[in-house]
Parts: sequence; structure tokens; C-alpha cells
Amino acid sequence: MFEVRQTEEMINKTFRLPASLLDELTQIAEHEKISVNNLVRQCCEYALGNMKKEK
Repeated sequence: MFEVRQTEEMINKTFRLPASLLDELTQIAEHEKISVNNLVRQCCEYALGNMKKEK
């Protein structure tokens, strides 16, 4: 059964990326059949979750 769930608020923000990085992200997103936006979000969440913590 379909349930409506609350989602986190999304905000538009512009970032500049090197063309080579965007090309690589685009290729990966197409291969995984997801949007580049979704891929970048997942990459950021992973990086933040795996940063070394300063003491």
C-alpha cells in the first residue's frame, strides 16, 4: 500500500564543478539510472559520514 512520507526540505543551490568531474558524475549517474543531483547528494552524505573527526 502507498504511504505518503514526509521528506527533508530540499533547497536549490548552485555549485561550480570542473568539467571533467561533472562528466564522470554524469556517466556514473546514467549507468546507475539515477539523477546527477541524487548521485552528488549521496556522495556528499558519504563523504561527510566518513570524515575523520578532530579531537
